[in-house]
Amino acid sequence: MVDVIARPSLGRLVVVGLGLIGGSFAKGLREKGLFREVVGVDLDTESRRLAVELGVVDRCETELSAACVGADVIQLAVPILAMEKVLAELAKLDLTGVVLTDVGSAKGNVLKAARAAFGDMPARFVPGHPIAGSEQSGVEAAKAGLFRRHKVILTPLPATDPTALACVDQLWRALGADVEHMDVEHHDEVLAATSHLPHLLAFGLVDSLAKRSENLEIFRYAAGGFRDFTRIAGSDPVMWHDIFLANRQAVLRTLDAFREDLDALRAAVDAGDGHGLLGVFTRARFAREHFSKILARRAYVDAMNNNDLIFLANPGGSLSGRIRVPGDKSISHRSIMLGSLAEGTTEVEGFLEGEDALATLQAFRDMGVVIEGPHHGRVTIHGVGLHGLQAPPGPLYLGNSGTSMRLLSGLLAAQSFDTVLTGDASLSKRPMNRVAKPLREMGAVIETGPEGRPPLQIKGGQRLSAMNYEMPMASAQVKSCLLLAGLYAAGETAVSEPAPTRDHTERMLQGFGYPVAVDGNTARVESGHKLSATHIEVPADISSAAFFLVAASIAEGSELLLEHVGVNPTRTGVIDILKLMGANISLENQREVGGEPVADIRVRSAKLKGIDIPEDLVPLAIDEFPVLFVAAACAEGRTVLRGAEELRVKESDRIQVMADGLLALGVKAEPTPDGIIIDGGPIGGGEVWSHGDHRIAMSFTVAALRAGATIRIHDCANVATSFPNFVGLATQSGIRVHVEGDQ
Repeated sequence: MVDVIARPSLGRLVVVGLGLIGGSFAKGLREKGLFREVVGVDLDTESRRLAVELGVVDRCETELSAACVGADVIQLAVPILAMEKVLAELAKLDLTGVVLTDVGSAKGNVLKAARAAFGDMPARFVPGHPIAGSEQSGVEAAKAGLFRRHKVILTPLPATDPTALACVDQLWRALGADVEHMDVEHHDEVLAATSHLPHLLAFGLVDSLAKRSENLEIFRYAAGGFRDFTRIAGSDPVMWHDIFLANRQAVLRTLDAFREDLDALRAAVDAGDGHGLLGVFTRARFAREHFSKILARRAYVDAMNNNDLIFLANPGGSLSGRIRVPGDKSISHRSIMLGSLAEGTTEVEGFLEGEDALATLQAFRDMGVVIEGPHHGRVTIHGVGLHGLQAPPGPLYLGNSGTSMRLLSGLLAAQSFDTVLTGDASLSKRPMNRVAKPLREMGAVIETGPEGRPPLQIKGGQRLSAMNYEMPMASAQVKSCLLLAGLYAAGETAVSEPAPTRDHTERMLQGFGYPVAVDGNTARVESGHKLSATHIEVPADISSAAFFLVAASIAEGSELLLEHVGVNPTRTGVIDILKLMGANISLENQREVGGEPVADIRVRSAKLKGIDIPEDLVPLAIDEFPVLFVAAACAEGRTVLRGAEELRVKESDRIQVMADGLLALGVKAEPTPDGIIIDGGPIGGGEVWSHGDHRIAMSFTVAALRAGATIRIHDCANVATSFPNFVGLATQSGIRVHVEGDQ
């Protein structure tokens, strides 16, 4: 038996059981031409005839022994309870060098049957389970593309032959499946919850309603939701009968846990507990969406996967009109955190419905907080108080959000329960020792992954002590993390920073009625106070506005008004730097909303010049530098940035990635250890890679305004983390960009 990759056309595939799954497997591989012959085995005469007639197999055999002569791969696609008999027949044959695999949905039972037949698990038997199907059954329903974009779980044992495993893995991948490997016990527990229990409930509900005297009326007026939920009750009863008997222990454990939750739900209805019902319903609605996004990788995108979302930014254009960019991400994060820890109900308007902020929201739902929305930027948070959080059911997945992970680590260090914080591939590369080390000095017990990177494992039940911490590097996330930990630490916690950073945490704590003392670059909090619910209006995010500030500055003939932008003095470094470069920017209608300064910002095109960026402005514009590099590329002369080494440990190494992209477009850019040197000049077209970094992707979109040809920008899916409607708003304002394939 040779590897599929090394030899694309194998000898003989034998598929035992020509139903929907076995037939689709046979038909798909036959159409791919990976085997010289595909042979089917089935007890049903009509199924055998149809399989040949429909091109599912080349020929059929009635006897298993005859079919398996000269086989390279044998796929067992028979009902689970028939597996024992088939395996017993196979055990009598000479299967030297043959790869065995199956499609059963309860793997423990398959292993038990294989050991009973062979005396031990054959090394070349690779158990498998495709998560695919339909209400249709039989070989006539077989589809060559049935498994495309569906998961297939293989459950190899430690003694499984690696070449056999590689063979089966590659066969499924050839059919377009997303293949994962999992241990047998874990597979059966997971499938009991995600597949077997829903089928059991659907069968049970339809049977229960059908037995009632008013059954005709019930089914006559059933709406779409009933039809959707009970659709799976149309599945093959014999097959599911076998599955439930084969995986009964795992199903019983899952069913018992569900019955407890159902009893709690009944009690809430009986008691008229609207708050309890709201909690269940909001958690269910948004958890479904949250986890679906993770599994489908549509929004919390693994930057290393093959789902390459590409922006095509066409050259030229100018900006005009009035726009409002999405709500401030930093303030949105903090509104959820402090609103959850407050006593009472907090209303939030202007909440950023980007993936980062939604990750924070989901984390607090997982810890028992009832949160309504978001709906058109409105969120209602039913606070549980500083000590009301509950242990989450599993790790808190924070997607791409470094802010969520760093700030949450401070809050969770003092809770009574253990937590694990995880994220996507990009977040998992980012340094977390900068928060873990000072938290440990306060008494927290935190373990990180290699080199201080996620996941973070936080041990609950620790008593934190206050500290005076001199931050070695200016970072609003570290400062906020320690101030939030200070809400629980005995005594007064003081955090001093070497340069000013954004002060949203201090301002919002005061807005929730929690005393914070700020003296120069030192902020102090002490435990023993409470947070009281309030109303928060989130201003537009200046980090998102920055792309349009630069765009309107560099595009000739532009005049744009950005409405209701937060102009917190710890965030306006981008405006100060652009003005030093000669930008024409003015603040209008300045006011204060919820403790945060807000203004409308008018920007007109201007001739920019290169500058040495003052180091005292670096912390005040740390997130805006990618697009400021674009401004520098369009400026006359040289721009020099120093003191910005933090840019190397953001979602990407922003210094290197921007330098690589600018160089690819013909701009002279020289990265340095703590900054970059850019000589302004013509910008060409070409291909650049954002490496999954949302700010890089948007910055090169802006660069196209002055480019000589189209810029094709790879890895843009993470733009949803901070700016969900970037392409739409950019197009509305005059930037010529679209997602590749949408036009």
